[in-house]
Amino acid sequence: MTTRSFKYLSPFIIFLGAWRSFEVTGWQVWLPLAWAWVFIPVAELFIKPDPANMNAAEEELARNDRTYDYLLYLIVVLQYVMLVKFLFSMQSGSLSLVDIIGRIWVMGLLCGIFGINVAHELGHRVNRVEQFLAKALLLTSLYMHFFTEHNKGHHKRVATPEDPSSARYGEMIYLFYFRTIVFSYISAWHIANGEQRKKGKPVISLHNEMIQGHLFQLALIAGIYYWFGGLICLYFLAAAGIGIILLETVNYIEHYGLRRKETGDGKYERALPEHSWNSDHIIGRLMLFELSRHSDHHYLASRKYQVLRHHDQAPQMPTGYPGMMLLSLIPPLWFWVMHKKIRQLNT
Repeated sequence: MTTRSFKYLSPFIIFLGAWRSFEVTGWQVWLPLAWAWVFIPVAELFIKPDPANMNAAEEELARNDRTYDYLLYLIVVLQYVMLVKFLFSMQSGSLSLVDIIGRIWVMGLLCGIFGINVAHELGHRVNRVEQFLAKALLLTSLYMHFFTEHNKGHHKRVATPEDPSSARYGEMIYLFYFRTIVFSYISAWHIANGEQRKKGKPVISLHNEMIQGHLFQLALIAGIYYWFGGLICLYFLAAAGIGIILLETVNYIEHYGLRRKETGDGKYERALPEHSWNSDHIIGRLMLFELSRHSDHHYLASRKYQVLRHHDQAPQMPTGYPGMMLLSLIPPLWFWVMHKKIRQLNT
């Protein structure tokens, strides 16, 4: 493992904390959540963002270093190990309601950070094995349609009124949750059905990507229900739901209030760095495998996480993703902070 890649071992702290949470009771169950939602946001208020980019030689070395890929593959294995650990841990008869809620939220954190976020990274790869691993991770959050809609819908329509995953100026996050979850799901069906028609195949077919995803998800739910019972199955559904909400909170902050210009005939200018909010705050970058360098990701979606770049023209968030996610949950404060920044962009 190269020295430069060591820093991406830091997200594995969440796995270690979660394993501990699934073995203990009391306040220790909540430690991973305190790490993610208290320690990191507070630390990023005092640690300056790092906008530095690799030089051409460093970027070439990092791009071809498979260590960065192996870390993602390892996460796929660990995510399933932690899911099984979670399910068995919930069988304990000595858990209080607070312990149960805490463990569900910890599993939900894993679903959001690893089950969906790392799947997002792998889902942009052209390698079929890596795409399979992306879908396997999304399965643990019951959000497999994200693969279809995000890659074939969101990246084409980002920062336009047609994109259900781009938050509009003045839109509260709680209304955004409903709009993005419902219409992203509908969009995924439209995309998958359209692909079937282009191939000359029936929409109702096992070749349909959406039908495949639903069958896998139903099989997982049925398996958990059979082996662990209805109550623990509900715990899993709640954890997956938390993972989905975490993803959609990230979607909300990534493009809030930003719009691409129309060029005519219903078309828009190319997605540029200025159409995504960026954060160079280092802890959040590492924990989310550089997701917060989102401007470059949309500018060139094929670029691997370890070589994503800072762009001077990209709008910058005042703090890292964890802190911005918390801020978004308080709409008046969010609007006060972000509308001021948007007005500055437009002057």
